[in-house]
Amino acid sequence: MGELEDAVMTRVWKWNRPVTVREVLEDLQQERSIAYTTVMTVLDNLHQKGWVRREAEGRAYRYEAVSTRAAYAAALMNEAWSQSDNPAAALVAFFGMMSEEQRLSLRDAVHIVQGPETVEAPRDTAAETGGENPGSAPEGDGR
Repeated sequence: MGELEDAVMTRVWKWNRPVTVREVLEDLQQERSIAYTTVMTVLDNLHQKGWVRREAEGRAYRYEAVSTRAAYAAALMNEAWSQSDNPAAALVAFFGMMSEEQRLSLRDAVHIVQGPETVEAPRDTAAETGGENPGSAPEGDGR
């Protein structure tokens, strides 16, 4: 997605409702000089690419996002990852670029995807208690 397409989609995602070319134009004009026909062309291109759907309203259209910004970001990450000749190394490099907050978000996302049926591995209580498992008989005790 190009820079102008991203600027238009950002508004469509932010408003989370069907929008007109005029609404997007007026918001974009707060940041830059841009023509109505340019915004109309960008929204038409986004429609052709499948990022927005449109519904006729009089002589104009109302445009609405087909998916969320999160789904778009996920598709970009998946596309980049699938092009790697070593996906594991690509993930390691990607994780290395992440902040601690991002890694915590990743951990939370993995837990959501795995679902509640995932059982955690049992903790090694012997390692935590200095070698003895609570409730186990000492060696040579005969129990």
